[in-house]
Amino acid sequence: MGAEKKWLFTLFSAAFLSLLLLLFSSISAFSSPRSIPSVIHHGAPYPPAFAYYISGGRGDKDRIFRLLLAVYHPRNRYLLHLAADASNDERLQLAVTVKSVPAIRAFENVDVIGKPDRISYMGSSNVATILHAASILLRIESGWDWFITLSARDYPLISQDDLSHVFSSVRRDLNFIDHSSDLEWKEGQRVRPIVVDPGLYLARRTQIFHATEKRPTPDAFKIFTGSPWFILSRSFLEFCVLGWDNLPRTLLMYFNNNVLSQEGYFHSVICNSNEFKNKTVNSDLRFMIWDDPPKMEPLYLNVSNFDVMAESGAAFARKFHNDESVLDMVDQKILKRGHNRLLPGAWCSGRKSWWMDPCSQWSDVNILKPGSQAKKLEESMKNLLDDYWNARSNQCE
Repeated sequence: MGAEKKWLFTLFSAAFLSLLLLLFSSISAFSSPRSIPSVIHHGAPYPPAFAYYISGGRGDKDRIFRLLLAVYHPRNRYLLHLAADASNDERLQLAVTVKSVPAIRAFENVDVIGKPDRISYMGSSNVATILHAASILLRIESGWDWFITLSARDYPLISQDDLSHVFSSVRRDLNFIDHSSDLEWKEGQRVRPIVVDPGLYLARRTQIFHATEKRPTPDAFKIFTGSPWFILSRSFLEFCVLGWDNLPRTLLMYFNNNVLSQEGYFHSVICNSNEFKNKTVNSDLRFMIWDDPPKMEPLYLNVSNFDVMAESGAAFARKFHNDESVLDMVDQKILKRGHNRLLPGAWCSGRKSWWMDPCSQWSDVNILKPGSQAKKLEESMKNLLDDYWNARSNQCE
């Protein structure tokens, strides 16, 4: 009997070990990323791709990473910028965290700026950093169609499959930029004052310098203002960056000494250009609730704003406090994104489970599977494009 019990114990032990090995091998097979990324196709026959510039400052490392996960798609390109007020340690931690994501590591489509720019909120260094980011993205990636600016206080209201699906029916030379030539009080407080932005000269001072004199409103070109957040076409960014026309440079010299240049430079360039002024859709596709009065800063959003935000038909919303509860609601109810996981899409082929991110495996990244939220953006886009076509000859008035 002793020999028989010993034999049974050996048999059961071997069977148990075999079962464990089979279980671990199955988990490994499901959780290990594919070593060869899916081939990405760009161009007219395929869905559009986006270049994202995501910026923040000191303490925004985790915010930027969460936002990146919420807007990620292998077809897009991403450039992350922690401004000079953040430490090099924060910047390094962000880069390491980004590279820890299997899909990002495989598709190599996310970069972190290593030498940061200094930014003065009220000055023109914001415009300089955006132009710098656009020039980098133009140089390193030829496939994207639109350039999107986001801050660490923004968050998406739709998936990237939804966004690409809706933009597939949009002409790829159109620009989504909120603009107006009705300056009102801004003429006296934004256009005529002369300021110096220390961020342009790498000074540690964060506040702009005001000159005692003011200058007249220019008559060589028309000033336009609007939202500092936009979705700009690749062709327009090439016009601004590559410089085959003097207009972008001339206006850059003027806005170099303006208050809040980010709210006027791109708007004025596009609306003074014969080539691009009739390729503007007057919207930034953002959901914001403004202070009233004087409508100078959007209010921070919370759970009480979720329903109207979700039904708004906007692509993005702002502003949010760090780890605001409403962001969890957006993840769960709109994006269907798990904690610390990539935004799911048709490209994700892994099994959905508590131990594995379905986007740690992938299939064809050129296919889309839009959800119900896409219909809301489609309706907004239809209304915007109807307005655009009805007033095409009177754009930028």
